[in-house]
Amino acid sequence: MGTTDTVPTAAPGASRDRSSGDRAGGERAGGRRASDGRTRGEPSDAGWPDLPGDTVLTIRVPEADHLVRAGFPAHVTVLYPFLGESRFDGAGAGSVHAELVDLFAAHAPFTLTFTRFRRYPGVLYLPPAPEAPLRALTEALTARWPEAVPYRGIFDPPLAPHLTLANHEGPDTYEAAYDALERALAPHLPLVSHVTSVDLLVTDGPGKGWREFRTYRLGGAGGNPA
Repeated sequence: MGTTDTVPTAAPGASRDRSSGDRAGGERAGGRRASDGRTRGEPSDAGWPDLPGDTVLTIRVPEADHLVRAGFPAHVTVLYPFLGESRFDGAGAGSVHAELVDLFAAHAPFTLTFTRFRRYPGVLYLPPAPEAPLRALTEALTARWPEAVPYRGIFDPPLAPHLTLANHEGPDTYEAAYDALERALAPHLPLVSHVTSVDLLVTDGPGKGWREFRTYRLGGAGGNPA
């Protein structure tokens, strides 16, 4: 059975009505319950809606696509949300793109290994190892663009790097359901993925999905429009 982790509590003063789970990152994890019965850091519609123009920097893990039951491709989020889509249009777009090309070129490709299951309440996921290169990317991005606060600052500290497998079960059913899912998926582990690029995705809002915008190579120049 996977270990259930405690989700970081909502940061003091975090706004529920602007908070967002990582639709691209598969975040619908529960935290401590607020006095009204909702999960702290979770908006009133329980959907953590993405805002139109939100972007995310994410690493695709196609080797794990066949394991995911959450309705989106397997991935590990580097930074959500990133800069709004408008920052990639107009006069400043070239500068942001060029800086991202240089930032990612300064980080070498790396290999992630997934060997075990872990859980947040309601979420089954795979923790990547090592975490260091993922955290280094996030730290470099937030140092350059401090306005891009991971998960809008709802979690303190931010959620650890993870690959979401399932997030569809409620508090009364997820333990038994994910016990069974782990047994079914365990023969597919360990899983190894060599990471050579980071994708920038954008959404038009809740229910609109995510579309590829650009891809940035690690350890080399070049970013290609999606």
